[in-house]
Amino acid sequence: MTNPLHVVALSGGLQHPSKSTVLAEHLLGLISVEVPCQQSLIEIGQIAPQLAGAVWRSQLPDAVEQQLTAVERADVLIVATPVYRGSYTGLFKHFFDFIHQDALIDKPILLAAAGGSERHSLVIDHQLRPLFSFFQARTLPLGVYATDKDFVDYQLRDEALIERARLAVQRALPLLQLAQRGQSSLAEELLVA
Repeated sequence: MTNPLHVVALSGGLQHPSKSTVLAEHLLGLISVEVPCQQSLIEIGQIAPQLAGAVWRSQLPDAVEQQLTAVERADVLIVATPVYRGSYTGLFKHFFDFIHQDALIDKPILLAAAGGSERHSLVIDHQLRPLFSFFQARTLPLGVYATDKDFVDYQLRDEALIERARLAVQRALPLLQLAQRGQSSLAEELLVA
């Protein structure tokens, strides 16, 4: 019997509603159609006031600690961020500053970003991949970048973007299935022990 993957989507969006959150939820939905999973969504905008003043992880309230632990224990991460001045937001980075440096080793991560125009489309390769490379995570082959014109009333409407999101998930499936098999092997080892 295969246990469902625990897939955590993290949106770096600070506003509500947030295009980054819409993008993260869309990708989460696409994965859930393909692979049995438990889903969680973390929105940086909701925890920003509790996150912003902390310098050490021990200073964070329990609610934020639970979100950090969820990211560290996830089998798969979806990370979506707005582009702010050519990169991810400071609070997005601040959140990941609290993640243990070994917690994401070999974890599959699907990268996504939402920006005002196409001129920031390299944020995935120039900002997000290096960040998760530090964590030794497995960033998935295709990232998904959306611009303001891809949304209508905070809903994805651009067919090319929707197709790219589908393709990103399809290309990720072998790694997601590997993560699922690894989880099953661990469960079987625990039952035998």
